[in-house]
Amino acid sequence: MQGTVHAIHVAPEQGAPMNATDSVEAVAGRGLEGDRYYHDGGTFGSREGSDLTLIEREALTAVERDYDVDLEPGVHRRNVTTTGIALNHLADARFRIGDVRCEGIELCEPCSYLEGHLETEGVREALVHRGGLRARILEGGTISDGDPVERLE
Repeated sequence: MQGTVHAIHVAPEQGAPMNATDSVEAVAGRGLEGDRYYHDGGTFGSREGSDLTLIEREALTAVERDYDVDLEPGVHRRNVTTTGIALNHLADARFRIGDVRCEGIELCEPCSYLEGHLETEGVREALVHRGGLRARILEGGTISDGDPVERLE
């Protein structure tokens, strides 16, 4: 099972808009340089697996189709958008994004913060079991658009 990095987003501080980038430095045990969680400034900074969050492009397409909720790139507040890989299957598993080694910690279920931040009713319900994955960075490196995403055995 192999997917691809479709988009990368970081927010410099809690509540700030997500900024698109072509690549980002991932630091083990810390997060993505330039992101709020790297600086311990995110809403869920104390939660295990806040180094990196991922979401499937396919899930976003399904949310728009099934709930008529259009989530523009980055507004979902996840760092890496992927295509071609089932992220739910990476919970409790090790995987890599390019040369960066990660461990899936838990599903990134939607919260009331996201729905309130977007001021869009139904976002929370629409993203249940489609909200992506929280992950810990085990070995750092650069994550770039187009990098492969694959489970490690």
